[in-house]
Formats: sequence, structure tokens, C-alpha cells
Amino acid sequence: MFIVLLRFSGDKAKAGRFMEGHKDWIRRGFDDGVFLMTGSLEPNRGGLVLAAGVPRADLEIRLSGDPFVVEGIVDAEILEVTPSRADSRLGFLA
Repeated sequence: MFIVLLRFSGDKAKAGRFMEGHKDWIRRGFDDGVFLMTGSLEPNRGGLVLAAGVPRADLEIRLSGDPFVVEGIVDAEILEVTPSRADSRLGFLA
């Protein structure tokens, strides 16, 4: 499982111009069964993606297609997590 931090860089003012493409990229991630959750990093620091079911190399390729990454609006950091314990409501992650 991966936690991807999409932190705004110095070019976050461009985000509005590329928001629709970014939303389409997110939708494809869910449609493909790779993304489990997305959300915002508060306050206004960027976004987060919880991803699973793909090798890291495939996730890196997917990230390279995000317009926010391509345009330098965000810097992507991938954190790889090996779950060892979870609440029963999240058992599918372990």
C-alpha cells in the first residue's frame, strides 16, 4: 500500500488551470481500482492519495501522468506502507 503526498510547490497558483485534468486523473485512478482514497492536506498544503494493488513502478508511471505533477504544481512523495494491524473496519487493507 502507498500513501502519496502531493505537496504544493512554488507554482500552486497554476492549479486552477489544470484542476479538471487533475480530477480526471483521480477519477481514472479510482476507475482502475488503484486509488482507495484521496483528500486535501490542510491547510491548503496539497493532497493525499491512498493507493494499493500496483507495484511502485506502476504507481510512479501513473503519477507522472497527473497534470499537477507534469506542470510542477505539486511535488509527489511516495511512502510505501506494510500494514501490520488495522481496525476491523479497515481489515481489507491488512
